[in-house]
Amino acid sequence: MKFNCDCCGLCCRHIDKVPQLKNFDEGNGVCKFLDAVTNRCRIYFNRPDVCNVEVGYKKFFSEIYTEEEYLRLNYEVCSQLKRKHKLDDET
Repeated sequence: MKFNCDCCGLCCRHIDKVPQLKNFDEGNGVCKFLDAVTNRCRIYFNRPDVCNVEVGYKKFFSEIYTEEEYLRLNYEVCSQLKRKHKLDDET
């Protein structure tokens, strides 16, 4: 299974909610590696494991959730961020 990200950048603009990413926070909740123009990660191929849904699942959450549950939770959080920030939910 794969998480289908539409690259809206909202998760990268709210990393203050992810303790593992505190060193990446510009101080305003935005990841210092987010390209504000393209919404793309400037260190995508070297991004932290927690930023990679598939790797994060295997490394941190596989003993807690099934893969289907984990993906569903990620989509739910994505949808909540989009609703809160009034973006179309395409997930």
